[in-house]
Amino acid sequence: MTVNRFENTLKEFDKINAGDPHKERVNGVEMPKELIYSQRMIEVLHDFYPEAPEILQLAARGQHIQRWAIPREAYPMDRKGYLMWRTRLKRFHAEVAGSIMEKQGYPAEEIQKMDDFLNKRNLKTDKEVQILEDVACLVFLKYYFDEFIPKHEESKLIAIVHKTWNKMSTKGQETALKIRHSPQALSILKKAGL
Repeated sequence: MTVNRFENTLKEFDKINAGDPHKERVNGVEMPKELIYSQRMIEVLHDFYPEAPEILQLAARGQHIQRWAIPREAYPMDRKGYLMWRTRLKRFHAEVAGSIMEKQGYPAEEIQKMDDFLNKRNLKTDKEVQILEDVACLVFLKYYFDEFIPKHEESKLIAIVHKTWNKMSTKGQETALKIRHSPQALSILKKAGL
């Protein structure tokens, strides 16, 4: 690992995510939403897979880079529109992250690896792509699931839990069950059969 290259790339990712106009209150302080998301991703990655290689760490930090640039409302508000939006976002995140990596001197094969990570290519067969997906699911369950609960009907929440669970490895699922969930989240997880 070339420390300066790695650290400079992380700083550039953070600089971009610090520009998120959407805010989230954390410990009484308003923070850019995607900046705090990227910090949570790297924190959970370090706990879940401490030996994560450099590119996987960058992928965790760049998972939602500049996400607000392509709003959900730009696509039809149905399942098909949602999937189109998610596909476009993954490509966009990989483009932004790859461009920064290129400027920092990363070789083409490492930029391609980042692209594979962020587009979730070979999920279930590539160990590191699966780790990134596990981490994203764990971050969702740990930090964001509770805010979903009042916004959706119980049947939809149970479906979300099933979809999240099916994306995860056995280790990811075991780790998810160790999260200190709220009573509301625990109730949904139990109703989902977990």
